[in-house]
Amino acid sequence: VQLQASGGGLVQAGGSLRLSCAASTGTFRSYSVAWFRQAPGKEREFVAAAAVQNMHTYYDDSVKGRFTISRDKAKDTVNLQMNSLKPEDTAVYYCAAGRPIISAISRSSLYTNWGQGTLVTVSS
Repeated sequence: VQLQASGGGLVQAGGSLRLSCAASTGTFRSYSVAWFRQAPGKEREFVAAAAVQNMHTYYDDSVKGRFTISRDKAKDTVNLQMNSLKPEDTAVYYCAAGRPIISAISRSSLYTNWGQGTLVTVSS
C-alpha cells in the first residue's frame, strides 16, 4: 500500500490541525496505521497508532488527551486530529502502515509502508 499524507500547515499555539493519510494504492484494511513525527535535529518518534488486531488506539504520553487517531472506513483514510497544539509539536509528521504486534506498536522499524511526510509548525 502506498500512502499519501496531507493536512500540515502553520498554526498558533492552542490551535488545531487535522492530518489525513490516504492509501493511494491498496487499502489500509489489513494494516495497523500509525503517525510518527520528526522534529529538526531529533529522532523520529511515535505519536499514535490504530491497531488492526483489536481496533484499539495507542498514544504517546506527550499527545494523550490532545490528539485523536481514527479510521474513516468509507474513505479508507486514517486521520490525526490534533488539538491544543504546542510549539514542541512542530515536526514533519509521517503516516505509516504495517503489522507490528501490539506490544511493539510504537516501533517504527516494524512499519513497512511510509507516506512522504507533512510539515506541522506551531508558533508561540
